[in-house]
Formats: sequence, C-alpha cells, structure tokens
Amino acid sequence: MLLSIFNRTVFLASVLLIACWSGLSAAQETASGDHVKVRWLVPDTFGPGAETIGFYFEVDPGWHVYWRNAGDSGAAPRFDFAGATGEVGPIQWPFPVRLPIEHLTNLGYEGDVAYLFEVTPNAGAMDIVVNLEWLVCKVDCIPGYGIMTLSRPVGEAASWQPQDVQLRDRFQAMVPAEATAENFPWQVAAVAASPQANTLQLELAPREAGVELSTPDVFPLDGGLLTAKAPEVAQAGENIRYTFERVPGAPMPPTTGFVVSDGERGWQLDDQEIQAGAASASAAAGTAGSAPASTQPLWLLILAAIAGGAILNLMPCVFPVLSIKLFSLAGHDGQAAHRVKEGLRYAAGVLVTFAALGALLLVLRAGGSAIGWGFQLQSAPVVLGLILLFWVMALSFSGLYEFGHHLMNVAGRSRGGSFATGVLAVFVAAPCTGPFMGAALGAATLLPAYSAMAIFLGLGIGLALPFVLLCVFPALLNRLPAPGPWMETLRQALAFPLYATVIWLLWVLGRLVGESGWLIGAMLMLVIVFAFWLGRHAFRGSRWLAWGLVLAALAASFSAANRLQEQGVASGSVQQQEAAAGWQPYDRNAIAQALASGQAVFIDYTAAWCITCQVNKKLVLDTAEVADLFRENDVYLVRADWTNQDPEITRALGELGRNSVPVYAWYPAGERTPVLLPQILQVSMIKDLFSEN
Repeated sequence: MLLSIFNRTVFLASVLLIACWSGLSAAQETASGDHVKVRWLVPDTFGPGAETIGFYFEVDPGWHVYWRNAGDSGAAPRFDFAGATGEVGPIQWPFPVRLPIEHLTNLGYEGDVAYLFEVTPNAGAMDIVVNLEWLVCKVDCIPGYGIMTLSRPVGEAASWQPQDVQLRDRFQAMVPAEATAENFPWQVAAVAASPQANTLQLELAPREAGVELSTPDVFPLDGGLLTAKAPEVAQAGENIRYTFERVPGAPMPPTTGFVVSDGERGWQLDDQEIQAGAASASAAAGTAGSAPASTQPLWLLILAAIAGGAILNLMPCVFPVLSIKLFSLAGHDGQAAHRVKEGLRYAAGVLVTFAALGALLLVLRAGGSAIGWGFQLQSAPVVLGLILLFWVMALSFSGLYEFGHHLMNVAGRSRGGSFATGVLAVFVAAPCTGPFMGAALGAATLLPAYSAMAIFLGLGIGLALPFVLLCVFPALLNRLPAPGPWMETLRQALAFPLYATVIWLLWVLGRLVGESGWLIGAMLMLVIVFAFWLGRHAFRGSRWLAWGLVLAALAASFSAANRLQEQGVASGSVQQQEAAAGWQPYDRNAIAQALASGQAVFIDYTAAWCITCQVNKKLVLDTAEVADLFRENDVYLVRADWTNQDPEITRALGELGRNSVPVYAWYPAGERTPVLLPQILQVSMIKDLFSEN
C-alpha cells in the first residue's frame, strides 16, 4: 500500500513538472485550438482489465484532421505519452475518407473523430499525461498543441457515461480488423507493380462465387509509395482491380499494405507481396503525366544517354576542363601505347565518377529524398570549391606562379592526372544537360537500380568517347600542331575560358546565397592571389603566413556560404525579380487554379547553374518577341527555379518523367496534359504553340 502511494506521488510530481515546463498553470483533461476541441473518452472508473479509451476531436464544419497516412499534404496527429501508471497500447485508427483539396487528395476525417488506445491500469488508479500535436485544415492549415492529463480510480468494473461509451463504440467499429477468411468477404488475387506505367494494382476476388458485393474503398498504408488519389477501378469478371499511382521516384518495397472499407466496417491487409512487372494492360496504359521516357526500351535509353554524353563535349562548361587535356596531348611526343593508357585513365575517371554520382542519387532516392541530376551544384560550398579550383587553374595558365607546370603534370601527364581530369569533367558537366540527356535521366529516376546505373554509365561512355578516340587513333591526334613557341600563347589563351567559368560560378553562388555570394567568392579569390604574392617573397615566415591566410579564408568563406544558403536569403529577391518580368514562382495551387480557369500555362524548369537554361532564356524566353506572344495569348508563366534544392520542383519533374533541367512544359488552354518542348529552344517553337491553336 505504501509502495503504491509512493509510486503515485512520484508520478503526479512528474506530471506537475511537465506541466510547469510546458507553461501550463494547471493539469487539464481537455485541449483546444482553432477549429478543434479535444477531450477524453474514458470511464469514470476503470475496471481491472484492459479498456479502450479515446481522444475525441470535435472539429468545426468544413475542417478536417488526418489519418495515419495523411495523403498528399497534412500530417497525422501525434500522441506522446509522457507517463502512465498502466500500460498503453498502440493507436487504433478508424478508416478514413478521401478529402479532395484543390488538386491534392488528403486522407482523414471531415468532422468529429476519436483516436483510440487500449490501456490496462495498475491497481489503485489510472493516471496518464500525454502531449498532443495535431493539424486541422480546410484549405489553409492550423497546427495545434496541448497537454492532457487523466486520473481515474480503478474498481471492480468499468463505469462509463452512456454518451461517451456510445461514441467510443461507434469509432471502435470503424477501426479496421485484421482481414481473415472468416470476416473479410474478399481475398487478394494479386498485387502487381508496373515500372513502365509507374502504377501498382491491387486485385480483389470474392471469397464466394456468385455473391454480389458492393465495391469497397481501398486506402494505401504507405504514403511514400502510393499517392492518395482515388485509384482507377475496373471490373475483371467478378474481380475488382484497383490501379494506384505510385509516388515518382519511390523505391519499390517487397511488400505493402492497404485498408479496405465498405463504409461501415474496415479490414487491414498487411504485408501483401508485390509482384514485379506483372501489371495488367490497364496499368500499362499509365496515367497523365507519367514518365514517357520509362516506356522506352532500355537499349534505346542507353543509346540516348551515350549521344547526350558525347554532346556534352561541345558544351561551354566542359570545354575548360577538356582544354587542359588537349593542351597536354598537343605537347606530348610519347608513344601510342602511352596515349592509349592516357585515354583509358581519362575514361576510367569519367565512368567511376558517373557511377558514383549515379549511385549516390539512387541511394538518396531509396531513402525518400527528392533530388535530381546536377544536385551537387545546388550546394553553395561545392560551387565555392569549384570557383577556387578554376581560379587557381586560370592563374597558373596566366603564368602567375610556376606551380602551373606541376598542375599540368597532375592534370595531364602523371599517372592519376588523366583520371583526375575525367573526374573533374563529369563534375562540371552535370549542369550542361543537353539533347537526349533529359529523357535518359528522367527514366533513370523511375527504373530499377541496375537499369538506372546502365544509363549513367552510358552518359559516361558518351562523354569519354571523343577523347579516347583521339588517343587510340594517332591519325586524329597527329592533326594537332607540332610543339613550339605557340604553346605558351595557347596556354595563356586557355586561361580566359577558365576566368569565364569563374565568373559564371560566382553568379551561380549569388543565386544560391544572395548578393553576399559575390563578396564571399571575390574575397576568397583576392586572398588566394595575395597568398601567392606573399609566398614568392623570401622574408622569414612568409610561406607559413601565406598558408595560414589561405586556411583561414577557406574556413571562413565555406562556413559563411553554407550558413547563408541554410538561411535562404536568396529566394525572396530572385522571386521578386522573376515576378516583375511576368514570371511567377512555382506554386502547385496557382498552376491548378490557372488550368481550372481555362488559362494556358507555360512552365520553365530552370536553374542558375544550367548553361542550356540560361542560353534559352537570353535567346528565346526573355526576348521581347516571345514576351509579347505570351502576353497576347494570356499565358500564365511559371519559372520553377531549381537552383536550390526544392522537393516540390523535383517531384513535379518526376511526374513529367524528368530528373534534370531544362524542361519546358506547355499546357494549352483547357488541357491538363502537358506538351514537353525540346531542350534547345527556338523562337519559332514558341510561335508554333499558338499557330496550332
């Protein structure tokens, strides 16, 4: 008896401490927030055995709270039991309904609902303290928080208020039961995934032939695998086939689960094994916006990747790197065997780096991250590192310091130099998404890992192939001029593409972290030049001082770039500039409203680090002629800026079957299915959009 009193005293003391820490003046048996009130559904007296209790949410008309899988937006409530004198079981979720909100679908409860738990009290009393978090939504959403406490005696039998036990029983009847042969009138005939159509099918068959059953609703348990959108329902004899849309880029698990409801009862289907590639013709038909590239044969996608990789050699962002290798080859008089080794080392560097970046992208995809190709240049520290690298290379080419000969050995003639050049070529080639690459990279986000990796390696083969051909066929290499005094002039001339690359990267850094990006990058470059000058003077300790300045500048600049990007200071000014020019930032709701009103929509998926994007802007999209065309035809213009990592834009790209930029999506007036334009734009292409209408 004394031990029981002591335990209860300790528990109540902990409740008081929690309440004080949370800013509450007294324990509460209710909680409330905007548009919702929460109270206990509990007996006045607990019996000695297990009892189901609940949190009863009274929600204002038109507002809703969420199920365990909240759907396209929203969040399920959280119940954090900070203490209890008995045992508390897991939450029991009544089956939900679908709640269409604009273009989204949520899963939850429109109106009142009770979230239930089974508790088993200890002898003497049942005391509970719980922290609650919830989200109540209409179109806008309002979070709510509260602490609720409970203290009830334990007697020989439970004693309930009639209205409370009726509410408890009503919602307990809606909690899905485990589906068995005795209680579930259906049986699972198949669960099949279609990688081509990015769908998953559930087929239910009646347990008894000839028995007429109404078509039940089915809700996916895994919101990371399947969208909340109502599935397409088709009759296949007596069977019913549900075709769900999969979340773009979501990895395929071996099993998944569903909740089935006929509106009065619910059943839960756990751990249903997924059959890969067994989807029916209706699933293969796909849905609007599914990846067009993923329906192509793998060999065709690999060929497209090889072609796209080869074209990268012509892109201005790759030229500064390749110029280093071409320069070293022009001055090298070695044997053919040595040239072949150089070509193979360069190819190895390209392929290994493509494989590493591809593997990283696939690992992050498997972990649920929304990223895309070129993701490394969405990091301000990475861009700052490339600025430093190209700046040092350019100074060397200009003859500022003698280290240039050693740099050429590293980048050109040493054993690892060709490999390192291949690594660098891939790293700066990523933002130059050219023709053929978009479809291949988009497919890589949807295909199985081995197929996606084949596409990444295809890109590497295409990028490395021209250089390897120069090394393998001496006749091609011999067309380069013989070594001579011209090489020093060429070396200095090749510094200017590197300076141009530094300027471009400074602009990218400014888009990532704001106007301070220019200052951070320029100050780092100034310190590096000063350190070189200081190191060339032979006074005592000059070299140590130079190295100290460089290390301090590196630490300060990289830390500042990372901190500013986390603060997101760039987003506001960039969006204001775009809006002033008639382009709106990416917003799913605004796009859906424009489409619903019958307005044509043009979406420019772009990024500051994408060279092709910037060329298309300057030569086509931002010209007065094209601006007049858009304005005359009342086109809603959207600029989806992917310079910083943005999961919403990544998701939208995945829905279009793309994972890189540029992408240009055109929605004609009254149409919901987009037309994707080529990655290299011309003014005539924009004119054709309106001449066809």
